Amino acid sequence: MIAMTLAEIATVVGGTVHGDARARDVVVDGAAYVDSRQAVPGGLFVAVVGEQVDGHEYAAGAHAVLGSRATAAPTVVVADPVVALGRLARHVVDRVDAIVLALTGSQGKTGTKDYLAQVLATVGPTVATLGNHNNELGVPLTVLTADAGTRYLVVEMGARGIGHIGYLCELAPPRVAAVLNVGTAHLGEFGSREAIAQAKGEIVEALPAEGTAVLNADDALVAAMATRTSAAVTTFGADGDVAWRGLELDELGRASFDLGHAGEWRPVRLQQSGAHQVLNAAAAAAMALAVGVPLARVAAALSAAADASPMRMELHERADGLVVVNDAYNANPASMQAALEALVAIGARRGRRTVAVLGEMRELGPTAYDEHVGVGRAAAALGVDVVVAVGPEAAGIAAGAGDEAIVTAGRAEALAWVRENVAGADVVLVKASRGAALEVIADGLLAHDVEGGSAR
Repeated sequence: MIAMTLAEIATVVGGTVHGDARARDVVVDGAAYVDSRQAVPGGLFVAVVGEQVDGHEYAAGAHAVLGSRATAAPTVVVADPVVALGRLARHVVDRVDAIVLALTGSQGKTGTKDYLAQVLATVGPTVATLGNHNNELGVPLTVLTADAGTRYLVVEMGARGIGHIGYLCELAPPRVAAVLNVGTAHLGEFGSREAIAQAKGEIVEALPAEGTAVLNADDALVAAMATRTSAAVTTFGADGDVAWRGLELDELGRASFDLGHAGEWRPVRLQQSGAHQVLNAAAAAAMALAVGVPLARVAAALSAAADASPMRMELHERADGLVVVNDAYNANPASMQAALEALVAIGARRGRRTVAVLGEMRELGPTAYDEHVGVGRAAAALGVDVVVAVGPEAAGIAAGAGDEAIVTAGRAEALAWVRENVAGADVVLVKASRGAALEVIADGLLAHDVEGGSAR
């Protein structure tokens, strides 16, 4: 973060400094944070009052605090710390003069963001969203890690209602904005895909006329957003302005293809598993091209891009040969389908039995059970050998997969089953929404290898 005194911060956010006589001159030059366990030297602790935890109670020892009441540490007191954090973020965006590239979508946001950040980092200092910091707290926290040397600011944006992305774009106005897709994630909040599209499209409405909207040519609801912006439009997809050809998958499901734009084609070999990664890579490429990165550099950077976010199609191989795909960070019907396809591709390439350990998908609303049944049916149609449904919330998956599905009461029972029933000749996918915490199954499988496993 650019260095600011508490007096300067108070002026920006409309607050008052509380503390001893020196409090106004305290300099904040570290990032903002909301978890007192992850304190940043010289940083700004944002004390948020939640349903169960009051951040002000954990402010002791903080370098400086932004809160709604005074604390033992030097504190800028405001009416609403979250609103004030957003104001501070916008002030920093305006001062650092970085190019903001924002993206949203029902799935693929993090994969695309990780690709884009690694491409842009080859041409200039880049700051990008960490973890799931894509809401009214996360976006400002991301912005506030930028400093005067930052050239590119890559911001992932999520929405749980109309107006959310529009607000986030006020905090970090994009020069380039992408919509990856409109799926059924968060259907429970929105009620329909059309409502999701309305919310996602706010990101291109925020663009200036000299900006660029990057849209998925293969998603009709996204392609239609071209009419909602005065900016230039670049598409990506099988028939997009940025496209691919000659797609092949290796024995771990990693894609090789030629990436094309404006008649030029360059080879790419991704390090991440799953054919769905190609769409993420193409979206990242379109965004990078929009800020002038040459296609050859984009292709080389995509080929070199490493796994940057944990538990997202994370490949591990035990010493006995068992392949574990840990994709336990999140799940929705579309990402489940993509992960199952990747599992089957790996199994086919290696001649292995495939085991899908699947838990609940959250925030799907009244169609949740039917959506889980659909995932089970997809697994069966793809030819997954064994489906293990974890917990009662995943009962629909077992119902859709058929009589051969393994039904377990929860994580402990599921882990016990797979430990006893999988071996080096298998490949196992572990996937569910984040709240299901199925990473304990992936970790448990790898820890079960007494000789020690090796992560790719």
